[in-house]
Amino acid sequence: MSEAARLRDLTARIEAANAAYHERDEPEISDAEYDSLRREAEEILAAHPELRAEAKALTQIGGKPASGFKKIKHRTPMLSLDNVFSAEDFSEFWQGKSRFLGHEGAWQVVAEPKIDGLSISLTYEARKFVRAATRGDGEEGEDVTANILTLETLPRELPQDAPDFIEIRGEVYMTKADFLALNESQERKFANPRNAAAGSLRQLDARITAKRKLSLFAYAQGETSAPVAGTHWEYLAALQGWGFAVNPLSKLIAEAEAEAFQAGIGAARAELPYDIDGVVYKVNDLRLQARLGFVGRAPRWACAWKFPAEKASSRIESIEINVGRTGALTPRARLTPVNVGGVLVTYATLHNEDEILRKNLRVGDIVELQRAGDVIPQILRVIEPGGGAPYEFPDHCPVCGSRAVRTDDDVVRRCTGGLSCPAQVVERLIHFCARGAFDIEGMGEKTIQEFYAAGWLHDAADVFALPAHEDEIAQREGWGPVSAAKLSAAIAARRQIGLAKFIYALGIRRIGENNAKLLARHYGGYAAWKAGMLAAGEIGSDARLELGSISGIGPAIATDLAAFFAEAHNLRTLARLEGEVSVLDAVSAATSDSPFAGKVLVFTGTLTMARPEAKARAEALGAKVTESVSKKTDFVVVGAEAGSKAKKAAALGVRTLTEDEFRAMAGF
Repeated sequence: MSEAARLRDLTARIEAANAAYHERDEPEISDAEYDSLRREAEEILAAHPELRAEAKALTQIGGKPASGFKKIKHRTPMLSLDNVFSAEDFSEFWQGKSRFLGHEGAWQVVAEPKIDGLSISLTYEARKFVRAATRGDGEEGEDVTANILTLETLPRELPQDAPDFIEIRGEVYMTKADFLALNESQERKFANPRNAAAGSLRQLDARITAKRKLSLFAYAQGETSAPVAGTHWEYLAALQGWGFAVNPLSKLIAEAEAEAFQAGIGAARAELPYDIDGVVYKVNDLRLQARLGFVGRAPRWACAWKFPAEKASSRIESIEINVGRTGALTPRARLTPVNVGGVLVTYATLHNEDEILRKNLRVGDIVELQRAGDVIPQILRVIEPGGGAPYEFPDHCPVCGSRAVRTDDDVVRRCTGGLSCPAQVVERLIHFCARGAFDIEGMGEKTIQEFYAAGWLHDAADVFALPAHEDEIAQREGWGPVSAAKLSAAIAARRQIGLAKFIYALGIRRIGENNAKLLARHYGGYAAWKAGMLAAGEIGSDARLELGSISGIGPAIATDLAAFFAEAHNLRTLARLEGEVSVLDAVSAATSDSPFAGKVLVFTGTLTMARPEAKARAEALGAKVTESVSKKTDFVVVGAEAGSKAKKAAALGVRTLTEDEFRAMAGF
C-alpha cells in the first residue's frame, strides 16, 4: 500500500470518528484508536509533507451543530488540541514551537487536567450573561443558553473589574457520582459521564437538563473588549475572582516539570470525582500565544498529553460490510458484548481488507481490544485463533451486486455501480442534507431512505422539489400535515448557503469541510469556483496549476475535483441546483479591511522571521498563500537569497515586498 493511499484511508476514518463523537454523542472508535490514527497520519506527513493535501480530516474541529438548536457563529473559532502520548512527543511539541518563533530557553506552561465533557462558550455583555453555545464544528455551535441557565454555579453577572464584553470558555461535565445516580434513575443508560453530560446539555427541553446534575470548569478566553491579564495563570485567577470554578489541580510549571506532573495526575486519576483523559499544557505568556496562533484544527500554543488506553478481550462473531457515498466498502466486526472500563462494547471498525489481512482476523477469533473512554474499541491483535476460514472480502457490492474493485493506489475497494447503486445514492443524499452541508432539519437518514424508495429523490436537486409532494408526505405513515409543512419550511430555509458549505455538500471525494473552506477562500464566489474547476480539467492549464498551488490543495485533490466536473450527471445536478439555491460569496468580515484580504501571496528567500509564522499571519489577514508565482499573484514577499520566484515576479510585473514592508502591512 502506498503512503498516499494509507493516508487517505486514515483521514477517512478520522473524519467518520469526528462525526460520531461530536455530532451524535455515540462514539464508534475508542479515544486510543482515534489518537493512534492521528499519530500514524502525522508520522506519514512528517516523512512526506507533499501529501498534506490528503490529510483534510486532521484539521477538522468537533462536529456539526445539532439541527434542533438555533445556530450561533463563534466570534473566534473554538478549536481542538494536538495530542501527545509520551515524554518524547511532549518534548518534540515544544521544540516545534521554539522553531516556529525562533524562541530560545525553556517554556513556562500552565498544566490543567483535561476534563472529559462538552466544550462550552459563555458570552457576557455589559458584564451580564447573555448566551451559551457548544463548540459544534468550531465555527458554529448550538445555542444552549436555556440549558446552561439551569446550572446553579454559573455566574449570571460579572464584577466591575471584568471587561464590558467577554467570551469565557470551559467544559460542562458530570461527576462520576452524578452519572451513576442518573443511570440508576432511568431505563436508558449512558455509556459514560461524558456522553451523559453531552446528552443532558443538548436536550431540547431545558426542564430535562435541570433535573440532571451538571458541573462547569472555566479555563479559556475567547474574544474580549479589554485585556484581562498578561498571562494565562493570571487569567485563571481572574476567573476565580469572578465566581467561576477553575480546576484546583491546575498548576503553573516549567516545561521540564511536565513529566512528573503528568505521572502524579495519572496516579490520582482513579480517585478524582470526575473523568479526565489527560492533561492540557498551555503557554503561559499570552503575547507568545498570540504570536504562535493556530494551525488547522488546533492552537499552536497548547497540547493535550493523553493517558494510556484500557484493554479487554472478546470474540469476533461476524464481519459486516457497509457501502458509503463514494462506493467504499467498509468492514466492521460484531463482537460478543464485553465490558471495557465500564462500557459495554459490541462493534469494532475493521477499516479495510488490508487491515483484516494484516492482523489475520477471522470469525471466531478471540481478540484483544483497546479502549480509552468511548464505545467501540480498536482491535490490537488475535489472542486465540477461532479456527475459522480466512475472511474473503467481497468483490461485488452487497447492495447492488456491481463489481467492487480496488485500484493500485487505493486501500479501499469500491462499488462500480455509481448512481445505479442505491446505497451510494442514498449516502450522497444523506451527506448533502447533513449538518455542515445544507443542514436540512427533518432530512435524516430514515426520511431520505423513505423518499428515495418512493421515487422522489434521485439527486441533490430533488430535495428542493419535495415541497411539491407535501400533501402526499402528510398522508404517509408517521407524518401528518404539521410535520410535512415543517419539512417544507426547513427546505425553504436552506435555499441560501455559503460557498464552503455548498462545496462540501456536493460530496466530492477528498473534499471535506477544511478543503471546502480553502477552495471557497481562494475563489471567493461560486461562479469563479465553477469556472476554475471546469478549466482545471485540462492538465497543464493555468487553471490546473492554480488549483494545485493552493496551500493545502495538492495534485490528488485537484485530480478528484477535475474528475467530478468531467461527469455529465454532476454538471446537470449543478445546473439544477443553480436554479434552486443562492450560493453566498466567501467573505470574511474580520479581514475585509486588511491590505491582504483576498490577495494571493508567495514567500521566497530567507526571512528573519520564521516562515511558518509569516505564512500564518498572512492567512489570518485573509491572504491566499500559494507556492508558485503566476499572473494572478498579487504580492511576492522577497527574503535574502531569493531565486527563481523573485525573477518570475519581475518578469510578470508582480509587486514585490521586502520583509520589512510585509511586516508593516501585516501589523507586526
